[in-house]
Amino acid sequence: MKLLALDTSSEGCSAALLVDGEITERFEVAPRGHTRLLMPMVRELLAEKGLAPADLDALAFACGPGSFTGLRIATGVVQGLAWGLNLPVVPVSSLAAVAYGAMESLDIAEGDAVAVAFDARMGEVYWGCYRRSDGLPQLLGEERVCPPEAVSLTGEAEHWYGAGPGWQFRDQMPAEVSGPMVSVAPELLLRASWVARLAEKPAAEGHTVTAEQAQPVYIRDEVAWKKLPGRE
Repeated sequence: MKLLALDTSSEGCSAALLVDGEITERFEVAPRGHTRLLMPMVRELLAEKGLAPADLDALAFACGPGSFTGLRIATGVVQGLAWGLNLPVVPVSSLAAVAYGAMESLDIAEGDAVAVAFDARMGEVYWGCYRRSDGLPQLLGEERVCPPEAVSLTGEAEHWYGAGPGWQFRDQMPAEVSGPMVSVAPELLLRASWVARLAEKPAAEGHTVTAEQAQPVYIRDEVAWKKLPGRE
């Protein structure tokens, strides 16, 4: 399996190349440098492994939630590559990818859970809870956007951990959310290597989408649409 994964959904910009289980990655914190950095990262990774774009088997990208502008950059690049090379795509939740990164870096045990928070601006956070199951993040409930005061822990877990930049608002979160945390890692920024790991199995099993179906997930737009008059 030769899979290229991209992420531009946060302040970090990264690309990762998964080749037969081994990952190489380029990562840089550059809030306004995604467009300039992403394609050179891709070219470097391919050249390092002696590969051409046509050698790839699949693509993956962090589809959101996250920065609206950032999401559009990765989506555009992935769609262009997928169309041009006729490659399948695996969209990966940005929140789930950070949950995976937290599980690996914090050595979180099976059955324990991670509450991931991103700064969604406008006084809100993107929020998702994940339990470690067979080494991977299993979504508990649903991903959502809400004020920090309205977040809650979904599902059961013996131990809880927090991850993602949205935890800078910990003092605004309910005590029943912030209190149980064994530890919190607000410094964890999404990396394309985590996206690649989460995309590896779906890509191998054919759980992919076409270039046209590779779309960003904003959550906030979906919530606003549901709130329109006449919508449920």
